[in-house]
Amino acid sequence: MLHTDAMKSTNPADWSPADNPYAIAVSQSQMWRDIVRLTVRRMRGENDRETAWFSSQQLDAHVLVMTLRQLLTAEQLEQAAITELGIDPAVGAALGAARKRFEDALPGIKDMRDALMHFDEWSRGTGLGPQARRRKAGEALRDIARDYWRFGYDPSAGTVSFGPYTIAVTVAERAAAELCHAIYVAARKVDEKNTAELRARTIEGLSRAGIQCNTPGTILKVSPGTDLRIWLSLSLNPDSDEPQRRELAGRIVNALTAAGLHLESASLPEALDSAERLVQWEALIVEAVHN
Repeated sequence: MLHTDAMKSTNPADWSPADNPYAIAVSQSQMWRDIVRLTVRRMRGENDRETAWFSSQQLDAHVLVMTLRQLLTAEQLEQAAITELGIDPAVGAALGAARKRFEDALPGIKDMRDALMHFDEWSRGTGLGPQARRRKAGEALRDIARDYWRFGYDPSAGTVSFGPYTIAVTVAERAAAELCHAIYVAARKVDEKNTAELRARTIEGLSRAGIQCNTPGTILKVSPGTDLRIWLSLSLNPDSDEPQRRELAGRIVNALTAAGLHLESASLPEALDSAERLVQWEALIVEAVHN
């Protein structure tokens, strides 16, 4: 799963989504993917008679189109975030290829959403995109408006149509899941980079204080970060000298503090500080201090 520490802060009141937009893109894409799933399920069911004049299936078809477009917005946010963070361009290229597959599977989805959102313009033939191109070619507004207006869901065919565009509901659900996963994969590359940098920063801070780790004869272990967390612990050895462990634990905490890092427990809070937890053989998570 995505490293949720991107969403945390040691000062919750100072938290902002602008701190980690790459993680916001993931959470938003997952939410819109689930809305697609729920909407498709409702469209395949019986009409809700409490919706009065309008068919609930037709209403859900509108929601489906609007929601699918939101996944493209999440992809745009992820692209912007990974570019700002200097992530390998190949990651952005792979995400861009996933976006193209999404758009190819759902031809015209952006125009469909724009027409629903800006019906005030598209109903007069003054919309953007294809309507603008036809206006430039000299076509009459009423002809343009007519060709980009009729919208509907065909339950027997399982398709949603608007003007010249038609998308299959089954394809829409699969495409949403695939683009959402591609956004997650791109964001994970950010977490991998952050984890590698945090591990290097941890080891450097310890070394600066003369504390060695992960070498023969040393009891301090720093994990490789394969789970996107950096774990720090003392080797479990009940016969080890407790005063020595206690002295080393204090030095570790001080060294990390000087490096702008701190230790957190993955267990429930207890009345023990980080040094004491290390002495008691607990593995702790290294975190950066957020100002």
